[in-house]
Amino acid sequence: MSNNTEKTLAVFRQTGAYLEGHFRLTSGLHSSEYLQCALVLQHPVYAEAMGQKLASGFRKLEPVRNIDVVVSPAMGGLIIGHEVARALHARHIFTERVDGKMVLRRGFTLNPGETAVVVEDVITTGGSSMEVIDLLKAGHVEIVGAGSIIDRSGGRADLGVPRVALATLHVITFDPALCPLCAQGSVAIKPGSRPGA
Repeated sequence: MSNNTEKTLAVFRQTGAYLEGHFRLTSGLHSSEYLQCALVLQHPVYAEAMGQKLASGFRKLEPVRNIDVVVSPAMGGLIIGHEVARALHARHIFTERVDGKMVLRRGFTLNPGETAVVVEDVITTGGSSMEVIDLLKAGHVEIVGAGSIIDRSGGRADLGVPRVALATLHVITFDPALCPLCAQGSVAIKPGSRPGA
């Protein structure tokens, strides 16, 4: 485990955000571990520090270029996306799901040729980030990279752009039909931000 990962997880443990049990993730997969970023990000000092670290990671991507906008999927990406945008001196907008599709609302717009990064709290499969990336591509926005506080995929999620994460974990996940915790009679709970997924 890298030093950055250890430091990040120490903050999660300190704030009670590292949970153990039986969880249904936003991706639909099950896991015995859950990282509740909202419990960390409720503390502005941690949110600011993590935003600065992610912004620093984006600045190191080659070639270094100006980033015009940070785009986050709602809900989990809102606070950390805003903090990354602050550190990059960029604007921050967010996407929302309407009828199952990721869209821009609230008057948010993108301009063709702008440069953007996608930021959310946690990725497992990268599905939400990929939906945002597809939306940006459709708007002819140049995507510099994608980032998250936690990468639960162990670095395996392929978004087609460079990625930055404060902690990369190799967390075991299960298809619900093959979940050993379910087989033991345990019921998965959904502690995240999106109901019913």
